[in-house]
Amino acid sequence: MTLLIFLNYYAPMDADLKALEQKLSQLISLCDDLRNQNAQLRVDLNATQTDGALLKANMDQASVRIEALMESLP
Repeated sequence: MTLLIFLNYYAPMDADLKALEQKLSQLISLCDDLRNQNAQLRVDLNATQTDGALLKANMDQASVRIEALMESLP
């Protein structure tokens, strides 16, 4: 009789544990995906910041050259 009660209790508990295991697997997968996405975003941000700095330097050089040309005009 005790074995029957245990088996009746074990079946729903087993289903709950399997559901929990599946949810944990999904959470781990999501965390891995987000970690990879975050790493890629950091790379993209670094590249964008480098491009921005280069563009700013080019604009500064252009401003200096334009000012020099304006001063040389009669």
